Amino acid sequence: MSNSTSSSWYSTFFTELPNEFWRRAVPPEMTAAEVDFIEKSLDLAPKSRIVDAPCGSGRHSLALAARGHRVTGVDLSAEAIGYARKAGPDVDFRLADMRELPADGSYDAAICMGNSLGYFDATGTADYFAALAATVRSGGGLVIDYGGAAESILPGFTGGEDTMATGDITVEVSREYDVANSLQLSHYRFSRGTETVSSTAVYNVLTCGHLCTLLRAAGFTDISLCSSPDGEPYTLASRRLILTARRS
Repeated sequence: MSNSTSSSWYSTFFTELPNEFWRRAVPPEMTAAEVDFIEKSLDLAPKSRIVDAPCGSGRHSLALAARGHRVTGVDLSAEAIGYARKAGPDVDFRLADMRELPADGSYDAAICMGNSLGYFDATGTADYFAALAATVRSGGGLVIDYGGAAESILPGFTGGEDTMATGDITVEVSREYDVANSLQLSHYRFSRGTETVSSTAVYNVLTCGHLCTLLRAAGFTDISLCSSPDGEPYTLASRRLILTARRS
């Protein structure tokens, strides 16, 4: 990783232009399918208490609250939290690091969606799992959505460049892999008219086995790996890992 790229890149990356791109990019039917999966896989009772960390602009928090659940959303992006609060006053949105969670063991479930798990190295990930374990009650559930597992990233990795657009916002992205540090670096250039934002996202790449070991050490059991909200099994080269677990 270059000296100009901070390990805490996520603390400054999520400003209005990147956030607005992702708010537009995900269709409502995808959110509905993911929330269906969360409710079904965790067998959530009506009015369950759920913590969404990080919650971003509140995509899942708002959808779960609309179904009657009591949701706390935590995120470090002031812009995202401000947007979410305006969109959903019935959700308890909090501006904080995703590891700074209520440690009262009273929540029925926790979710980590949108490929946010890879922000931390193994130590930081262990700290995050410990925070989740302190938040979720015994028998409560966990869903993690992670696109950066080694089994997803590494088979056939070639880097490359992509261009995506939604409305008047365009993003150009190029990717490289830091072998020595097991990092995927994604270099983004967001554009809207004359406005541009360039920044790099640094994703720590962990194996599924390592993730499961860290989860068990934190007190989670009954771990299951899927590749989609349809419940398809996760296999080598699956592009997406959706992991569920229970607090022991």
